[in-house]
Amino acid sequence: MAVLKAPLHRWSAVQLASALDRRELSAATLAAALIERTVGLDPSLHAWVDFDPAGARRRARDVDRAAARGPMHGLPIGVKDIIDTAGIATAYGSPIYADHVPACDAACVALARAAGAWVLGKTVSTEFANMTPASTRNPHGLAHTPGGSSSGSAAAVAAGLVPLALGTQTAGSLIRPAAFCGIVAYKPSPRRIARAGVKANADSLDEVGVLARSVEDVALFARVLCGDVAINPPNPQAMVPRIGVTLTSQYAALSSDMIEMVGASTKRLAAAGARVVDAVWPRSFEALFEAQRTVQLFETVRALAPEHRYRREGLSPALIDFLDEGSRVSPATFAAAMATARTAIVALDTLFADCDVLITPAAPGAAPATLATTGDPTFNRPWQLLGCPSIALPGGVDGAGLPLGLQIVGRPQDDDRTFAAAAWIEHALQARSISMGRCLS
Repeated sequence: MAVLKAPLHRWSAVQLASALDRRELSAATLAAALIERTVGLDPSLHAWVDFDPAGARRRARDVDRAAARGPMHGLPIGVKDIIDTAGIATAYGSPIYADHVPACDAACVALARAAGAWVLGKTVSTEFANMTPASTRNPHGLAHTPGGSSSGSAAAVAAGLVPLALGTQTAGSLIRPAAFCGIVAYKPSPRRIARAGVKANADSLDEVGVLARSVEDVALFARVLCGDVAINPPNPQAMVPRIGVTLTSQYAALSSDMIEMVGASTKRLAAAGARVVDAVWPRSFEALFEAQRTVQLFETVRALAPEHRYRREGLSPALIDFLDEGSRVSPATFAAAMATARTAIVALDTLFADCDVLITPAAPGAAPATLATTGDPTFNRPWQLLGCPSIALPGGVDGAGLPLGLQIVGRPQDDDRTFAAAAWIEHALQARSISMGRCLS
């Protein structure tokens, strides 16, 4: 075995995969390092909801004994608690399912395992991947929310407890926590990653995505989940993107630090050679923010109908209120919201013009100093309803040193170009993940 000079929790997933492939590193050694870090940090962070060191060591040893199976051989992953894992408890963030142990993996977990990955543990999800906060804290400030609903996945990756994690998004549940925690996330175009075995929330909106600390690492995982031909390895030299910038019509909700960060980032990108223009927000897009919420309300009350009807006492008051509100949304109101989305999709070319991608805020600002909310998904809602692929990138920090995130948005089903542009932007901004947390490093 080669002598490794840096702590393993600071290695990228790509570096770890290379060392594991060359047998310079064993999965068991990596597991021991990450277990040690988790034991030291997670009592204050609460990123894991199910973490069994003995089980993790056993799974790592099994991988070491097996022949190499794919590009993720030996890599550990965190799996959001909303996603089924065979033989590992999956409670969907709810006490209703506290003793639930699935017999089968979700499709995304099965694909990761087939490529050689193994499950280090289950990460905290908010209740049924909705807005009721869970116990996880932000590694950059333990009094701050990590975002949600992929709270534990974002915090675990940011703190170096695991190099890669699975999450889901219905409104902003990948992009916003990645931004708050200073890491990278990918929310794919609709149905690029199979959703079988994931607890449903809103069928028109739900997507599985991934979190990591660089575009390269996210792309490694995405290629396994989407299929090898879907996402090319990102090459910062492959393209100089044409970039449109929009603060959307909701810019009044942005913090001054966020506005300043977006402006400074776009100036740096232009100086690096990109063609950067202001994207004109179409008037027809104004209705998208509320339309996304309407669709989510209408579909979530149906997806959670058994729990809402028969296990109401096991739900949080906030989720009960949300579901009760959803039950009052009429089919006609839902249909009108979906029609709003279809109208806006036709106008997408007006917004993008001849740009490859758009840059927009990933959140209104840095993570709020509260654990009573997961933050505001306003700046994620329109892109989710339109089916646009999105990649969260660290953009800098605010005056208090908390991460601020950019959102790179592509046209629907143009994920490959979105990745290429994000890789160039990451390189131009040197936008690697923000330091692993002032409270935890």
